[in-house]
Amino acid sequence: MAAVNDQPGASGEGSVPRLRMDDLLNELQAHVQRVRSSRDQMETLLKAVVAIGSDLDLEDLLRRIVQSAVDLVDAEYGALGVLGEEGRIRQFVTVGMDEETVGRIGHYPEGHGILGLLIREPRSLRLEELGSHPEAVGFPAGHPPMHTFLGAPVQVGSKIFGNLYLTDKRGGRPFDADDEAVLRSLAAAAGVAIDNARLYEESRHRERHLATSADLTRALLSGEPPGRTLRSLADIVREMTGADLVTLALPVGEGGDLVVETAAGPTAGQVLGLALPATTLAAKVYATGQVISSDTLSDDSRSAGGSASLVPLGPGFFVPVGGQERIRGVLQVANVVGGPPFGEGVVEMVKSFADQAALALEIAEHRRDAEQFALLGERDRIARDLHDLVIQRLFADGLTLQSVLARIGDRSEAAERVQRVVDDLDDTVKVIRSTIFGLRERDRPGRRGGLRSRLAALADEATATLGFAPALRMSGLLDTDVPAQHADHLMAVLREALSNTARHAHATAVDITAEATGRTLRLTVADDGRGLDPAVTRRSGLANMRTRAEDLGGSLSLTRREPTGTVVDWTVPLPAADPAA
Repeated sequence: MAAVNDQPGASGEGSVPRLRMDDLLNELQAHVQRVRSSRDQMETLLKAVVAIGSDLDLEDLLRRIVQSAVDLVDAEYGALGVLGEEGRIRQFVTVGMDEETVGRIGHYPEGHGILGLLIREPRSLRLEELGSHPEAVGFPAGHPPMHTFLGAPVQVGSKIFGNLYLTDKRGGRPFDADDEAVLRSLAAAAGVAIDNARLYEESRHRERHLATSADLTRALLSGEPPGRTLRSLADIVREMTGADLVTLALPVGEGGDLVVETAAGPTAGQVLGLALPATTLAAKVYATGQVISSDTLSDDSRSAGGSASLVPLGPGFFVPVGGQERIRGVLQVANVVGGPPFGEGVVEMVKSFADQAALALEIAEHRRDAEQFALLGERDRIARDLHDLVIQRLFADGLTLQSVLARIGDRSEAAERVQRVVDDLDDTVKVIRSTIFGLRERDRPGRRGGLRSRLAALADEATATLGFAPALRMSGLLDTDVPAQHADHLMAVLREALSNTARHAHATAVDITAEATGRTLRLTVADDGRGLDPAVTRRSGLANMRTRAEDLGGSLSLTRREPTGTVVDWTVPLPAADPAA
C-alpha cells in the first residue's frame, strides 16, 4: 500500500485537470444545448412563417401571427395593435386572455404609454420591468399584472401596419436578444403575409363588387321599379362590408326631407321608415354630397334624430348615392358599439358602388321616360278618338232627342223619360271630356302627381311593410286646394304613421282618411293594434309629426281607439284663397 501512495500524482494534484475537463465539458454541453435550442427556435420560426404565409383570411391571419409570436418566445400574453387614422389603435388582437378578462378590461387601448412609444418610434423594444419605464402609464382596472415586455413593429410595404406586443416570458425569465431577433424576423414575415392577405381581400371585394353591380344594373334595366330595386341595395352593401346595420334614406317631396326607405341588419326594423331631420348626418351628406364618418355614432352630437338615436351604433360612415348634380339618396354603413371601424378601402368601395348604382338608376329612368313618352302618345291618340268620334256622336244623339221633345210635349210621361236620357247624355259627355283631360295631362314630363295619386301610391307601398292593404278614403279638393308645402308635410306624416304602425302596433287593419274641407286639411290614421306603450317615452317620429303640424299652425293628437288601437289625428289650416286668382 505504501508503494502505491509514494507514486507521483496520487496525492490529488491530478484532480485539477479533471475539474477543468469537467468545466469544459459542461460548457460545451451548454453551448450544444443553446445551439440545439436556437436551431429548434429557428425551425419553429420557419414553420410559423410558412403557416402565416398560407393564410389569406386577414382576421384569421392576425390572430395566427400573435399566437405564433407567443409560442416562439414562450410568452404568457401577446397582442397585435392595428393602427388606424392619426396613429391610433383601431383594432387589438389578443392571445392569452379569456373573454371574461377582456370584457372586464373594457375598451382596447388607444395607444398611450409604452404602446404609444412604439407607435411614435417604430423599432423593437425590450424591457425587464414594464412599469419602470418612464413612458409607462399603468394598467386599467381588471387588467392582469405584467412585467417583462418585448415589442416590434409590423411593416406592410412602406407603412407601419401595427405593432406586436409580448409580455411575461414563462418561468419568470426576461426576454433576451435571441427572442428580440426572432420577433423581428416574424414581424417582417407577418408584414408580407398581411400584404398578401389584403391584396387577396381587395380582389375578392372587387369581384363581389362587379358581380353585385352587374346584378343591380340588370335589375334596373329590366324595367323593375327603381324604388323596389334600391331596396335590395342595403342588403348588397351589408353583404359586401359585413356591417351590422345598413340603411338607405331617400328624399320625400320637394322639401328635401329624407326617410329611411330600406334597411338591412338585425336592428333594421327599428329604423325602417324613420324621418330624418335636416340636422342629421344623413341630411348633411344629402345636402353637400360629401362622405362623413364617425367613430361613435350614438355619442356623436351630429347624429341626433338619426338612426343612431334609436339603435346603439359605434363606428360608421355615410356616402351619397349619386353625384353633385343629383343626389338620389344617402347610404349609412355602421357597426354596433365596440365593433371594428371601417377602413378607407371599404369606404371607397361603397362609394364607388353607390356611384355605379346611381348611374344605372339614371339610365333606367331615361329608359322609362322613353316608354312614358310612347304611352303618352298613345293616350293622346285615344283622347282624339274619344273627342272626334264618341263625343260628336253623343252630341248629335242629344240634339236628335231634343228635337223629339218638341213633338211629344203633350205626352208628359214620354217627354220626361226622353229628358232624362238627354240629361244622361250630357253627363256622359262631361265624364268623357274629363277622361280626355286626364289622359292628356296625367304623368306629363315635369308634372308632379296630385295629392290623391301620391296618397294612393303610398298606401300601396305600405302594403308590403304592413302585411295587408290599408283602407284609404279621400274627400274634398285635395289636388286643387292643398298647397305643395302642405301636401309634402301630409305625405311625410302619413309615411311616419304607417311606419310606426308596421313596427310597433302589430295591427291587422289600418284606416287612412285624408280630407280638405273648407279651410282645413285633415289626416287621420287609425289602427287596431296594441296601442301606445306607456313605457316608451322617446318617440322622435311623433315629435317630427307634431312639429310639422305646428309649423303650419295646426296640431297633432293621439287617442286610444276602442276596443284596441290608436288614432293619429293631424289637422292644419289651409291658406285662404287668393281673390285675384
